[in-house]
Amino acid sequence: MLPLLTLVSDGKEYRFRDVVETLAQHFELSEEERLELLPSGKAPEFANRVGWATTHLSKARLIERPRRGYLRITERGLSLPGKDRSS
Repeated sequence: MLPLLTLVSDGKEYRFRDVVETLAQHFELSEEERLELLPSGKAPEFANRVGWATTHLSKARLIERPRRGYLRITERGLSLPGKDRSS
């Protein structure tokens, strides 16, 4: 969750699919790893995991979803100690 929070720490609004792509690059995932599906076969596993991270951060009020498919850090998220905002 920290890489996601760090990614959005500039306060801008981010499109979810762009966040997934940026995090996949951050973790140096291969194309095969990016496209690996959940056991149900219905969704890419990595995008699903980023979605769950988004859900947990949203429930903790560290990020918000200003509109469908977009996210942004909250003031509460910005105030977390120990988070490097320059990355």
